[in-house]
Amino acid sequence: MAKPVVAIVGRPNVGKSTLFNKIVGERISIVDDTPGVTRDRIYMEAEWLSRHFMLIDTGGIEPKNDDVILKNMRLQAELAIDHADVIIFMVNVSDGLVAADRDVCTMLMKSGKPVVLAVNRVDNIGAPPLELYEFYNLGIGEPIPISSLHGLGVGDLLDEVFKYIPSDDGQEEEDDSIKVAVVGKPNAGKSSLINKILGENRVIVSSVAGTTRDAIDSSYSDGETKYTLIDTAGMRKRGKIEESIERYSVIRSLTAVDRCDVCVIMIDAKEGVSEQDSKIAGYCHEQGKACIIAVNKWDLIEKDHKTMDAFIKEIRSELSFMHYAPVVFISALTGQRIPKLFDLIKYVNEQNLMRVRTGMLNDVLTEATMKVQPPSDKGKRLKIYYITQTGVRPPTFVLFVNNKELAHFSYVRYIENQIRGVFGLEGTPVKFIVREKGEQTKGE
Repeated sequence: MAKPVVAIVGRPNVGKSTLFNKIVGERISIVDDTPGVTRDRIYMEAEWLSRHFMLIDTGGIEPKNDDVILKNMRLQAELAIDHADVIIFMVNVSDGLVAADRDVCTMLMKSGKPVVLAVNRVDNIGAPPLELYEFYNLGIGEPIPISSLHGLGVGDLLDEVFKYIPSDDGQEEEDDSIKVAVVGKPNAGKSSLINKILGENRVIVSSVAGTTRDAIDSSYSDGETKYTLIDTAGMRKRGKIEESIERYSVIRSLTAVDRCDVCVIMIDAKEGVSEQDSKIAGYCHEQGKACIIAVNKWDLIEKDHKTMDAFIKEIRSELSFMHYAPVVFISALTGQRIPKLFDLIKYVNEQNLMRVRTGMLNDVLTEATMKVQPPSDKGKRLKIYYITQTGVRPPTFVLFVNNKELAHFSYVRYIENQIRGVFGLEGTPVKFIVREKGEQTKGE
């Protein structure tokens, strides 16, 4: 399920970045008293009461300012408003209700989105100051007093935000299709691939990077299996993002990964594996998605009998954390190996859903520990009592041991490799949780 998007907006210098940092728990946004320091939307995954959401910090809105930078900031904020599920509108009690606040409020009311009014810099516990009541004049609901610096009232604010976000209790419409997100850098051929599959120009294709501005869903069936194909705007390095609209595309790509079952990570064969490809693949890996690495434009490469092996070696080196992902060489233009791509999509989706019986897992564990003895430290040796699987998407295993401190990463990786060697699990990351025997198991 895609994470809801919450945008913090308001005129400059009311404390938006400080609130953003307080909610995400990290000092991500630059905080400064100079208006206009946060010139772009900063986005980060956040959590409140076990519910995850994407939080956007925006540059302040100056509705009637002609300064070029402030104009761009206003456009950025407007885009965030357009794509947000809920908007936190921040004002400053120290300044009182000013004309710019009214202008921003008018813009928000026109958007039709739910708006929660946060009155910042109420830094004292107790009865709110009389100045708070002035903000009722905005006519957008009850103002919530907060101190973004000290965290006062932030919980109440988030409680109010989540009143507008449907509960993700799994009561979604039943959809038996495999949801496939096609992700990668701009101009890698994602839209061309989907158009080739669908046999129609469903998605705008252009040689200009960043043409696909949003995530677009298309239904497809090969006669046996139904798919939902999600084309995403290409992700680019932040330093290379120049168009305001394109900046927001990164969030759409991340939310597309969140709601998919399989990620097809497209790499441009002419450019090879880049740092940005690695970051995109890393996000897919961290989210536990089944993954395929599709090298596109293979028809444009001069080849000999060593070319494919050399490219695979480069991928395995640059994406070493994704050793499990199969690699397929395709051409979105000619349709080369697209049937094989669909075979892989079905296969890795099944692997991502694989369940292994506890008895079989422990047979593999016994053999593995006999071949390579668990590590020891200061005369104390790691004992692994048993292993069990607790979940899928990705397959999740719990190792019960005598001492978690002795369960070194390298040995857990060895156990993972032994399990993969027997059961496959190709195309999917796996998750290992190490617990001491008798420790409460929760969250699985």
